[in-house]
Amino acid sequence: MPKTKTAKNRFQVILEEKHDMMSSQRILKDTETGVLYFYHAWGYGGGLTPLLDPDGRPILDKPVNNN
Repeated sequence: MPKTKTAKNRFQVILEEKHDMMSSQRILKDTETGVLYFYHAWGYGGGLTPLLDPDGRPILDKPVNNN
């Protein structure tokens, strides 16, 4: 599906680390829910999981107050 000018990207890359040609890690933010996810890629595979607090609840990105 081609992007349009009105299309909104739901996920933003918050942090990206590339370790070598075959391995990288990212933290993604769901812009609709604020939930943060950890993504790890290795070669042709990868995995995605929500970041959790000590109580097992998803970590939400706190909005920045610009006032």
